[in-house]
Amino acid sequence: MASTILRRATSSVIKSSLLTEASRRSYASVAVGTDILSAASQVSLQKARSWDEGVTSNFSTTSVNDIFKKNSFQGKKVVIFGLPGAYTGVCSQQHVPSYKKNIDKFKAKGIDSVICVAVNDPYVMNAWADKLQANDVIEFYGDFDGSFHQSLELGKDLSAALLGPRSERWSAYVVDGKVKALNVEGAPSDFKVSGAEVILEQI
Repeated sequence: MASTILRRATSSVIKSSLLTEASRRSYASVAVGTDILSAASQVSLQKARSWDEGVTSNFSTTSVNDIFKKNSFQGKKVVIFGLPGAYTGVCSQQHVPSYKKNIDKFKAKGIDSVICVAVNDPYVMNAWADKLQANDVIEFYGDFDGSFHQSLELGKDLSAALLGPRSERWSAYVVDGKVKALNVEGAPSDFKVSGAEVILEQI
């Protein structure tokens, strides 16, 4: 039911914003070969944590460079997936679980980090990760103001579903900041190409 509503809402938003979307995508967006370290050079993400941990850390953030770049001669291999929001249907029931259950397969392929990112604050992401019992195997980050997704042209207006500015549903395989594989769903309610099983075949 929720997925159907989101799909309908997304459709209405698309119809009303074709010109805006076309204009927004008139310059380079993320693609295979994109250097995320350059595209989002001024962006930081917020590692999932409790409010008390946020206060103790003086509300610290993590730079994109620290997330994707390893300070060694061996390239850092990251699988990252983005989704419209914590606690939403497809995200909770399918997207995160697909990565959680395949974590050993990612490790076997030499992946250093499996990361989930959403346009949410880090406190919501922390509580959601706890609820899904996934915070020990997946790194959760908040993109509280959407700047990371905007830098990669992966932002999505889901106001019609009462979600406001969010993101596409997507996944990527990134080595030393360079995108080696990228999958973006046709609609945020879809779950066809951004799951763990698809990207495992692309590594």
